[in-house]
Amino acid sequence: MSHDVVGQGHGVPGRFGGLPDAFSSLVESKIVLVPVPFDQTTTYQQGADLGPAALIEASRNLELYDIETDSQVYLKGIATLPPVLSTNSTVMRESLYRIVKEQIASAKFVVTLGGEHAISYAPILAHAEAYPGMSVLQIDAHADLQPAYEGNPWSHASVMARVREITSLSSVVAVAIRSMSLEETSSLKGQTTIFAHEMDSEDSWMDQAIAQLHGPVYITFDLDAFDSSLLSSTGTPEPGGLHWNQTMRFLKRVATEKKIIGFDVVELCPIPGHVAADYLAAKLIYKLLSYIYL
Repeated sequence: MSHDVVGQGHGVPGRFGGLPDAFSSLVESKIVLVPVPFDQTTTYQQGADLGPAALIEASRNLELYDIETDSQVYLKGIATLPPVLSTNSTVMRESLYRIVKEQIASAKFVVTLGGEHAISYAPILAHAEAYPGMSVLQIDAHADLQPAYEGNPWSHASVMARVREITSLSSVVAVAIRSMSLEETSSLKGQTTIFAHEMDSEDSWMDQAIAQLHGPVYITFDLDAFDSSLLSSTGTPEPGGLHWNQTMRFLKRVATEKKIIGFDVVELCPIPGHVAADYLAAKLIYKLLSYIYL
């Protein structure tokens, strides 16, 4: 792969970072992004199906040099696959599982872009089969531990209940939780959960979370984990959440101290004319990749 520096400008539409062919070839790229514009079970604001396209469009305006890490992770190659299109939950899960499994088998680092949080089960299962004993780090405002929501066990509100049924996982650690039903509290046994109100004054919660991550780590990042004053473009915005620098400190530590083997970013619900959240989501992905490949 050529190491010529990518010039300024918006670049190629539909590709993360607007990357040209030399840095977005599926064959040569080490990183693969899988957009999943799926939004069938959202219970408040809909529009998460528009999230992947909005995020990718915003990413075309990123500076591809990261100041903090003094790196240009795009040089590893970032391929953007065609969107996984389905209006059927079962078909979506099966198609996405197969695609992610194929990319892992090809030694690619897979980033899945939602879409609602229900999409996360398929890439988590594919990674769990490839990396037995891995942990899942859930960064989220909501516990998502409903056995079934409105009769649907595959709802976005039930995704982590389904994930916890994957027997090969060594642990599930949830961070920034600040909204859940009373019924879900009984499901917290055996899971490390760090509530948002426990994270205000200092960073010791990071030590607690990282200590409970065993083996390789998969991250599922629901954008509603961010405080609603920072990111309101999500299905259920919640006050009292994470802020940018705090989140970057945590992700950098996880990437430094653990082996991250994949991640997803979900629940971007774009607001027309309000591009800040779209750009934040794109920047989050690029920063996390920069930490992983540092």
